[in-house]
Order: sequence, then structure tokens, then C-alpha cells
Amino acid sequence: MSDRDAVRRAYDEMAETYAAERSERGRGVEILAAFLSDLPNSPRVLDAGCGQGTPVLRRLAESADPVGLDFSREQLGLARGNVPSVPLVRGDMTALPFRDDAFDAVTAYHSLIHVPLDDHQTVVEEFARVLRPGGRVLLTEGIDEWSGKNPDWLDSGVEMQWDIAGAEATKSQLRDAGFVVVGEWRATDELADDEAQKPLFEARLEEPQE
Repeated sequence: MSDRDAVRRAYDEMAETYAAERSERGRGVEILAAFLSDLPNSPRVLDAGCGQGTPVLRRLAESADPVGLDFSREQLGLARGNVPSVPLVRGDMTALPFRDDAFDAVTAYHSLIHVPLDDHQTVVEEFARVLRPGGRVLLTEGIDEWSGKNPDWLDSGVEMQWDIAGAEATKSQLRDAGFVVVGEWRATDELADDEAQKPLFEARLEEPQE
């Protein structure tokens, strides 16, 4: 199982390398654009695991009122330069430092996969807590369950760790947290050693019944 502090230190150490490798284009960015088109005007959006602020947080800033959250100090330092107008918060997805019903949407690209498996449900429930009724979440996961590490990720000399719950488990976690899964797509992760496909899930938080 991944170690949260080890993952944070790894992203601190390889912040520049990771930023240089992250693509500004691709299927994931196209899906994000469609996701935003279905939200209210100027939606309040949390980018959970915003990293260096590109491409997701920068795209959100074009049409939304976003907040970026990450636990890596170095990644947030890069994000301040890439999206200087966007508020940034250092924090943990298992205990989001925001009030209930604070956001219209949450995006979580390539961040849940670094959370220990036992905490995935907690993170999804935190997304539900900070979303307004009817709010939406867009997140990435792996297709199959897998936990592991790479001692030299992106030829950086830095070890990275992952805990992937898999597509079916993630959909169950979303439903258990009160979401309805309304979309599922496959997008290639250009940073994966085997160019693995990661599903992107769009889910809507159910409106409370009167």
C-alpha cells in the first residue's frame, strides 16, 4: 500500500520533471471541456490534486471559479506561476479543508490513484461533502486494481507509488457516497510506463428527496 508521505516527497522532488512531461492536450482535456459545458455559469470548482496547475486548473480558470488543492509544496509553487489568479490550498484529500456544499464540481485527475486503497472511499465521501446537491465530480482511475511502485519514475531517480482501486470498485465507491455515475470514458495516460488507459468517471451527486 502506498505511503502518503512518500508520495508527497516524491512529487516535491520531481516537480519540474513531472511538469515537463504532462501534456496540455489529449482525450482527458477534451472530456474536461465537455464536463465544464454542462456546469452552471462561472461554477465554483475544486481541482483536487492540482499539481503544477496544468492542464486542468489552467483550463478551469478560463470559464470557472476554481480552487486548486495539493499536498505537495513544490507542485503548488509551480501552480502559482502557471495560474497566478487562482487560489491554492495545501491539504489532504482525505480531509478537505472546505465547508460543506462549497463547490459546484470537483475534478481529480491522476490524484486518487496515489491515495492508499483503504482511504479511497473516504476521499470520495469528502468530494460528496463539499459538493452542493446536484454537484458533479470528474475523476480518473485505473481499469484494474493494482498497487505498486516505480523506483525511477520518468527517469527521475525518484520512487513513485500508486494504489489503484480499479474501475468497478471506484464506481461502487461513488454510488456508496451518494453519486450517480453518468459517464465513463477511456483516456491514455501518457505518463504510464505501458501507456495504460485510465477511465474518467463523471458522477452527479443525487439531489435530496423531498
